[in-house]
Amino acid sequence: MSTTDKLAWFKSSYSGSEGDNCIEVSLRPGAIHIRDSKDKRMRPLTVTPEAWAMFVGK
Repeated sequence: MSTTDKLAWFKSSYSGSEGDNCIEVSLRPGAIHIRDSKDKRMRPLTVTPEAWAMFVGK
């Protein structure tokens, strides 16, 4: 089991019910992990909370 398996992942409420073209996000202190919902074996992208806030426009 990898470290990312222990993270609490969630999808956006804007994700469709079909499960296509979605990302999952796990919020941790000091790091935001982002992965493709269709291929959870891939290593997630990890960014700072500041970079995530700029990406989502907050």
